[in-house]
Amino acid sequence: MEELSALGTVRRRSPVIASAPIGPAQRRFANAVAALETELSPPDLLGELKALETAFGRRRGQAWGDRVLDLDIVLWSGGVWHSRSLRIPHRGLAERGFVLGPAAAIAPGWRTPGSGLTLRQLQARLTRPRTLLRDRTRSDP
Repeated sequence: MEELSALGTVRRRSPVIASAPIGPAQRRFANAVAALETELSPPDLLGELKALETAFGRRRGQAWGDRVLDLDIVLWSGGVWHSRSLRIPHRGLAERGFVLGPAAAIAPGWRTPGSGLTLRQLQARLTRPRTLLRDRTRSDP
């Protein structure tokens, strides 16, 4: 995460957690989140992040495949950003425990645009145990 310092000030960073692969990827992923203060606009920051990925050896190709590095802008202090190449908040934020866990570790009270829920609340919704609904069509003894 030290390379992010060239793009601004890293205010907080989460511990690194391991997660299972998604899609055709074969290896486990290491995931972390950083809070970066920068003067760059979201599209300019995304361009710099993609340049960092390339510098680390990432090659474009198969979606969801094994990769050396994957950098995304998940949230932004300006709230919502929508363009052809960038959407903030990230579309998959509420369904991705490997993002919510580290994000909630460094900014549990951050409210997400749209839902108004905090990162801690989103993580709790994703990780809470679910009860199975009873089949009401059968008769119980």
